[in-house]
Amino acid sequence: MTQLGLPEDIHACLFDLDGVVTRTAVVHAAAWKEMFDAFLRERDGAEYRPFTSADYDEYVDGRPRADGVRTFLASRSIDLPDGDPDDPPGAETVHGLGNRKNELVLEKIRTDGVEAYDGTLRYLESVRAHGLSTAIVSSSANCRDVLRSIGAEHFFDVRIDGVVAAERKLPGKPHPDTFLAAAEDLGVDPSEAAVFEDALAGMDAGRAGRFGYVVGVDRVGQTDALYRHGADIVVQDLAELGETE
Repeated sequence: MTQLGLPEDIHACLFDLDGVVTRTAVVHAAAWKEMFDAFLRERDGAEYRPFTSADYDEYVDGRPRADGVRTFLASRSIDLPDGDPDDPPGAETVHGLGNRKNELVLEKIRTDGVEAYDGTLRYLESVRAHGLSTAIVSSSANCRDVLRSIGAEHFFDVRIDGVVAAERKLPGKPHPDTFLAAAEDLGVDPSEAAVFEDALAGMDAGRAGRFGYVVGVDRVGQTDALYRHGADIVVQDLAELGETE
């Protein structure tokens, strides 16, 4: 296990998707900014305050789409009706704004494609070679398609994503329920599972679920914040983990 940089009693690894496995966190951040800035500009005119990277980290990153909309709007004292999940993109409802954000993400992915982090793929190969079970745990409803696009679906025994969470009525991060469901599906106790996350909400979920080890992946220079939110260790790339022992 020292070759994986994990404690000896870890038997399963639970990975977030965006920012951990794929280089899509920056795509999501750009889509959120484009959507919210357009909404705020139309609402507040010249007085609008743009959506910032700090807003993304604090209120949106790692959360289910509708929760991200609600949490950010609450930070600006804006109250919108939830609407329905099939509201048209841009409708002035929580789901409408969320659907517009998803439309923008899909446009950006279609235009630019999806890239995986090579260090993560190598780490996944090593995890599998050592006989550990694995799960992908993502708030994204597009998780399966993204994994297929990079040829990485075979790395995971279990998938708990936005589609599965909706079917099972699981609250998203920072609640630990999606990670706990992945551990249960893999047949391991949370204390025997390691969580790999880049979002502060994911750190909170890992700690709240009492998982055996929480790995923060810092792609954007927020190491201190990841530790404050419960990381046991923070790395810039998972390839570093084999070098920590």
